[in-house]
Amino acid sequence: MMALHDGKLRNSKVWLIGVLLIAGLLVPIFVQDSYLRHLFIISFVYGIVAASWDLSLGYAGIFNFAHVAFFGVGVYATGLTAKLLGIDPWAAMLIGGVAASAAAAIVALPVVRLQGVYVVLVTFAFSQLVMQLVINQSNLTGGTQGMVRVPTIWLPGYNFLRDYKLGYYYVALGLLVITTVCLRWLVRSDFGLSIRALRDNEDYAVSRGIPIAWQRLKALVASAFFTGLAGGFYVVYLRVASPEVFDFSTVSLILSMVLVGGTSSIYGPLFAALFLTFISEGLASINNFAEGRFMLVALAMIVVLLFFPKGLASALPAILAKNANQKRSRQPVTASADQALMTSTDKENEAEAASHSGVR
Repeated sequence: MMALHDGKLRNSKVWLIGVLLIAGLLVPIFVQDSYLRHLFIISFVYGIVAASWDLSLGYAGIFNFAHVAFFGVGVYATGLTAKLLGIDPWAAMLIGGVAASAAAAIVALPVVRLQGVYVVLVTFAFSQLVMQLVINQSNLTGGTQGMVRVPTIWLPGYNFLRDYKLGYYYVALGLLVITTVCLRWLVRSDFGLSIRALRDNEDYAVSRGIPIAWQRLKALVASAFFTGLAGGFYVVYLRVASPEVFDFSTVSLILSMVLVGGTSSIYGPLFAALFLTFISEGLASINNFAEGRFMLVALAMIVVLLFFPKGLASALPAILAKNANQKRSRQPVTASADQALMTSTDKENEAEAASHSGVR
């Protein structure tokens, strides 16, 4: 019965993912407004960042508060190489991912041997260091004013700037799908099993020969690559690089997506990114809610975690498991009733046969 339940749950997930993918492909056909398409694009970018953060935070158990700094590194690495060096924006986006991975490798040197609050302090300090470096190098980065007129992506015979964000939408959706497939492959591989073992029982995992430093290094580098890639697309889409990407508001928003969606799920942060992006931007357009919207997002996070401590990603399996348990609890009652009916019928037949034999 348990195997049957797991198979039904897996099939339900496959069907749901397929329906959502088809819906994502059809959204631009029904949504013609450029601003709504913009919100979808931003939510896809945040979804990539949140799902990548889930790899290091949820699966590897590393309290890495430098993750948004990796996003900022991808933003500025792509912007600088595309604008100052004249590199093609498509290639510059990959450079942004590689630069973010290099930054993660630097952070990993002290982090892989630390635990608890020390990891938080070191990674947060690195984030502030990168932000100050960007602000101080104003001759290259534009300082607090940011960097403008970053070259955008292009295709032969196609103009991304005059299609009402249609091309950007499908590029963002493609990056989201590729990132999700790669992350799911990573967490289901031997590497994913090893980092989960280190998260759950570090001493036992080390005794089984799992190298703690090397696995944590790979987890940070892998999560940073997709984050930097998202940062690269973010800057060529908006054509502006601003130090606001390092703000604590950005950190808290993306962390809310991870926690509300559910850690160790990949899919959960994606759905939470879509939901919270629309809620956050919708509240920003209302008077007197531009600054208070983050308080409402925090309140939503508290409510969700109160009822679903493992995030919204645990809601669907919990509902399906509850329905399956209810069906199983009803089956024994029906079986015992049928068995009692058969027993009484057999006894009646035996009594009738005995009476017939007595008459004879």
